[in-house]
Amino acid sequence: MTESQSPLLSLDQLSKTYIGRRSLVERLMRVPPTNVQAVNQVSFDIRRGETLGLIGESGCGKSTLGRSILRLHEPSSGKVVYDGQDITGLNPQDMKTMRRRMQIIFQDPYASLNPRRSVVELVGLPLKLHGLAKNDAEVREKVAYIIERVGLKANQMDRYPHQFSGGQRQRIGIARALVSHPEFIVCDEPVSALDVSIQAQIIQLLQELKQEMGLTYLFISHDISVIGYLSDRVAVMYLGDLVELGPVESVLNNPRHPYTQSLMSAAPDVDQPGKRDRVQLTGDLPSPMNPPSGCKFHTRCPVAIDRCKTEVPVIESVGEGHQARCHRLGEQISVLNLSA
Repeated sequence: MTESQSPLLSLDQLSKTYIGRRSLVERLMRVPPTNVQAVNQVSFDIRRGETLGLIGESGCGKSTLGRSILRLHEPSSGKVVYDGQDITGLNPQDMKTMRRRMQIIFQDPYASLNPRRSVVELVGLPLKLHGLAKNDAEVREKVAYIIERVGLKANQMDRYPHQFSGGQRQRIGIARALVSHPEFIVCDEPVSALDVSIQAQIIQLLQELKQEMGLTYLFISHDISVIGYLSDRVAVMYLGDLVELGPVESVLNNPRHPYTQSLMSAAPDVDQPGKRDRVQLTGDLPSPMNPPSGCKFHTRCPVAIDRCKTEVPVIESVGEGHQARCHRLGEQISVLNLSA
């Protein structure tokens, strides 16, 4: 493995379980709490300079995984290794130092910005927290540079969030993430709350910034077309489990897990509109408080067999760098053929 391909980030069996709250009556009656396993033993590497796209339905654990990596949510078990250092056991002071190198762009540009702070205060706060500016004049100088780089004007930095459009607010969020010159960015559905025309501008900006600043992205989205455009590799999650992982061309052109195949069938094909077979999954996403036994996808899978109901599948190699978690991988079965 060359230096450019060496992992910047490695996850080893990372899990996050939320402990459910109980009422006073439930505690007195000793009713056990209902736990929610949002992320279940996820392992993968992210190489320096690459974009790993993370996709799945709402509620599958994508955002929880991203925040657990940064320890915004503390992992329940497993390891997060960043640049060779296990950060899951770092104390708050050491983690604060590490966070200068690891940042996040949030999904909602309206909720993620404090309405009582001006742009220079919002974007300049990381500079003050990490001691990256000597005085207020240097803070303003650095903030002016970064907000111009993301497409805003320096004379706007004394304004407040309510004076900006949704796309402009997201640019402020990007500026705040980049002002401390991080190496790794978790992009938590950064364009899903924006108009389509603005989405394209933000996606292009993120691509430019990646090349210019040598960034590494974990890009979380439910839009497979965005993932296909931005990503070098793709990871697919279902109900907290990693079910498929591989190079973007391999996963999108030859999806092996039935869930990935169903996601691909739902994506519009602009080259041949109306030609793609659509796989309709039956039923709703099961509750993470009471997940199905065996393969968690078996309750909705068109090709499930009895073994799927009782035995948890392991993730297996299906090609160069391509892995999937399914009992029927060796049979080359595709749910897409069922609708032909």
